Amino acid sequence: MRINRRKELTANVGLLGVGHATYWHQFDGLLQVMHEKQQVLKEKLETHTVTIHDFGMVDTSEKAYSVVRRIQGADLDMLFIDMLTYATSETFAPLVKALQIPMVLVALQPLQAMDYANGTTFIQLCNDDICSVPEFCSVAVRMGKNPPPVIIGTLEGDAEADAEIASWCRIAHVIHDLKNARIGLMGHVLETMYDMHVDPALITRTFGCHVVPVEPDDVMKHYVKTPSDAIDAMKGRIRSFFDTPDPTSDNITFMLREEDLELAAKVAVSLESMIDERKLTGLAYYYEALEGSEMRKMVTNFIVGNSLLTSAGFPMCGEYDLKTLMAMLIMDRLEIGGSFAEFHPMDFKQNSILVGHDGPHHINIAQRKPVLRSLSKYHGKPGNGAGVEFKIQEGPITMLAITVDIKGDLKFIVAEGESVSGAIPPTGNTNTHGLFKPNLKQFLRRWMAEGPTHHFALGIGHHAKEIAYIAQTFGVSCVIIPTV
Repeated sequence: MRINRRKELTANVGLLGVGHATYWHQFDGLLQVMHEKQQVLKEKLETHTVTIHDFGMVDTSEKAYSVVRRIQGADLDMLFIDMLTYATSETFAPLVKALQIPMVLVALQPLQAMDYANGTTFIQLCNDDICSVPEFCSVAVRMGKNPPPVIIGTLEGDAEADAEIASWCRIAHVIHDLKNARIGLMGHVLETMYDMHVDPALITRTFGCHVVPVEPDDVMKHYVKTPSDAIDAMKGRIRSFFDTPDPTSDNITFMLREEDLELAAKVAVSLESMIDERKLTGLAYYYEALEGSEMRKMVTNFIVGNSLLTSAGFPMCGEYDLKTLMAMLIMDRLEIGGSFAEFHPMDFKQNSILVGHDGPHHINIAQRKPVLRSLSKYHGKPGNGAGVEFKIQEGPITMLAITVDIKGDLKFIVAEGESVSGAIPPTGNTNTHGLFKPNLKQFLRRWMAEGPTHHFALGIGHHAKEIAYIAQTFGVSCVIIPTV
């Protein structure tokens, strides 16, 4: 089973084609072919849940300067420039100079190769998509910008090019939500975790999103009046997504107790009510409350609800870790998961390391149906109740840690590895065997040398390049741990 998103992904993307106005009166019908090519790209973009702003054809400097103002008023997250045929850089220089949004050049020619024996200038111009890309990249540098990324291939039947278009649309989803998110921050840092501290204003300065102060009472007011039918419905949802096996080796774990399920369901309903009321996009939290109080029962039993919410596209991050919450948001919008994780014991027999946590977890990337166990204590924290246990899907994985560098700015640390088969301890926590090149010890030394926090977000697939581009978009330094 898969948990559906609470809110559909979206982004505002622009599309414009470039060409050379001189050609149109020289070659009858060429302009119409250019419009048809641009329509094909538009239809490809429309399949990726983005709102498209089509700015038509820019083939003169006058049109370029005019379209800049329209683009600036459209609040775009990304601009796709369709390299329809050769175009002089007068069509591009005003855009790259004035615009601060990411731009992607798309060079998809209709033919895999020209029929050279029967070739014509008309056919060549129809397939000259790559011709002005070097010129555009050079002009970008001369305007003080990085050369834009380029999608290269054929217009139809090119799976690799189509995958790149999909990837850039996912990146646009990330950019959109990083800019527009309302991130809740509730409670305080654990007294002993100095790596967790971060200034919420630094998050806003870096990404543009707003950090919303949230009180535990914002949840409690819903908790105390949660209707029984809503609790029963949530219990049904929880049972449908989790197994509840017998306890095994750990003497603090038990088969899920009815009272723990009842409490987890009540808290989950309360959380959903609160985030709807506050219009939040994610929540980082940690709070202990008075021992024996109803508040402590509630705030220490977010684990099941926050795993359901995280899997539905609303990342929740324990231990007040606002930085890792942003990493989880990035991974979720890339549609690769984003579980809250840290390093657990090393396995020197298979050169792997367990990566996991006591929550929250992205259930949609689980290897199999996750497990709920009752825990008599949450190790290292107050409270007791239900805990979530699973391993993520076997295959490629990506880790993203967001930390603070020596200058006080945010920094991305990214690693790619493999989730491999292997038993995990039945402790009511997530755990996955992570295999990293060139070997476990060397990988860990390289990771630690970058000054990470002890938390990171964990997702499926290899996506370091996408994450690095997101970092570049927001002016954040990014280190990808080498594998050789």
